[in-house]
Amino acid sequence: MRLAVTVLVFCVAALLALGMVMLYSSSMTQVGAHYLTLQLIWCALGLVVCVAAASLDYAWLRKLAWPLFGLAVLMLVLVLVPHIGVKVKGARRWLGVPGIRFQPSEFAKLALIVALAWYGDRFQRQMATWRRGIFIPGIFICVVLGLVFVEPDRGTTILIAAVSGTMLLLAGARWRYIIPPILLGVAALGLSLWHDPMRFKRILGWLYLEENKSGVGYQAYQGILALGSGGWTGLGLGNGRQKLGYLPEHNTDFIFPIIGEELGLVATLLVVLAFLVLLVCGVYIAKNARETFGLLLGAGISFLIGLQAFINIGVVTSALPNKGLPLPFISYGGSNLLLMLTCVGILLSIARHSPAYETALAETVETDEIPFPRLSKC
Repeated sequence: MRLAVTVLVFCVAALLALGMVMLYSSSMTQVGAHYLTLQLIWCALGLVVCVAAASLDYAWLRKLAWPLFGLAVLMLVLVLVPHIGVKVKGARRWLGVPGIRFQPSEFAKLALIVALAWYGDRFQRQMATWRRGIFIPGIFICVVLGLVFVEPDRGTTILIAAVSGTMLLLAGARWRYIIPPILLGVAALGLSLWHDPMRFKRILGWLYLEENKSGVGYQAYQGILALGSGGWTGLGLGNGRQKLGYLPEHNTDFIFPIIGEELGLVATLLVVLAFLVLLVCGVYIAKNARETFGLLLGAGISFLIGLQAFINIGVVTSALPNKGLPLPFISYGGSNLLLMLTCVGILLSIARHSPAYETALAETVETDEIPFPRLSKC
């Protein structure tokens, strides 16, 4: 268990360090260190929350599961209210004042995971039934999905749906009950895309990238150019050309191609490896949790981080249609960084209170060794 925790912390630290370096490199010609400064502030806040979450017993989240869910729903509703929600590029996804914005959908991800973990633990023996396994939790999931969908934010909707479905399966829901809602959701999503000209054009741009490289597929095409021009070792840190006004959103959703252009294929493969290792460590921690609530909570968090990274990398490499999801720990975005570091803190708390870690800690105390990482227990 200590090895999994150590590797997890190392991967997160490496991704954070790379993110800060690439954020400055991708934006230095336009705004200097402005984005880096803001990201460092959010990172410092996130690390404080991470350490606090790791130091406490994650079991306290049981009592806060439904208050957190209610707060998340309230915030998602407020986003849609004119003059309260901040509208950017036709979407209402933020709350806040000029200069400081927070994305409630990020908070909703964690709140829903905590609520589903509580529910799966509370009704574990009844999850095999349609009513307890699909219908009742499906109501809460659909409330969050619906509010996020109408912002509109299709990428986050798909991410939350996938993580929620995975958690229900782990909690004991039957495949034969969960497949019909999945098919219905896919059909509803397809119908909405068919009647959404902008996003339908994105799908066509993804399918026929060469024909649309100067139009709707411009961003994806420039991302592919950035990745291809980097070769094995890259053009050198700071020497990328796509960030000079050619690649839109190069410091947020499309920062991965800048990594490939400046640091090469080797660096991008190491990033992918870091996320895979992080996912494996998270699943291992969840598997060894002391009870079902910890297992579901840890698994939900691990799949949230891993799946979001998978979708982002899939989009920028044109393996998936364009979706606005940041790359965890690397892309610019305070709300997402705060959420991800909070999730890491909860994972560390689950690991620290696992039977395997407590046994190793007791053996270490007996031999007068110092465990790593050393976190005070509350």
